[in-house]
Amino acid sequence: MTMRERIAAGKLFTDYCEGLPEDRIQAKRRMMAFNSTGPDALEERARLMNEIFGKETKAWIEPPFYFCYGTNIEIGEGTYLNFNCNFVDDTKISIGKNVLFGPAVTIATVGHPINPNYRGYMYADSVKIEDNCWIGAGTIICPGVTIGENSVIGAGSVVTKDIPVNSVAFGNPCKVQRTINEQDMKYYYKDREITQEDLDEESRLR
Repeated sequence: MTMRERIAAGKLFTDYCEGLPEDRIQAKRRMMAFNSTGPDALEERARLMNEIFGKETKAWIEPPFYFCYGTNIEIGEGTYLNFNCNFVDDTKISIGKNVLFGPAVTIATVGHPINPNYRGYMYADSVKIEDNCWIGAGTIICPGVTIGENSVIGAGSVVTKDIPVNSVAFGNPCKVQRTINEQDMKYYYKDREITQEDLDEESRLR
């Protein structure tokens, strides 16, 4: 098997051969260009995002944004990444539509064996975040995790296992605390109620 085939199959691999270092260097050049854009350089950012991900991407990403390859990342339309997000994308990171990321979220698809004799090797396992999720600031998402649609991950969580759809989860390790419920449909924060006036004003300001 080639090293890329080993990565895709979840087998132990090294990343300093078969063109992988050169791919990362190219990715770093694109990353540096994107992170150096000015706040009003929206067309240039859009162009660079298409280069980074290897396809047209209609998301909003606040620089700085850090990644290994870029081409292993797929981001759905309407998704927002706040600043200082870090994606270790040695294998696939799949993010759905209308996902919100707080600052400094880390997604890692790579781990190392516990056995110290083999710790110089790596393995990869893909990460998937489904539509309409909200990932709180400082969250760490570990290899192999899937987060179900509509779910909320509280700030500072370490997500080591799958999170079901429609869940509110937080902690280290991250655990489901409850499901999204009728109260969440009525209140946006504590006892602050969502009103028609709020919705009308939000629509007016778009």
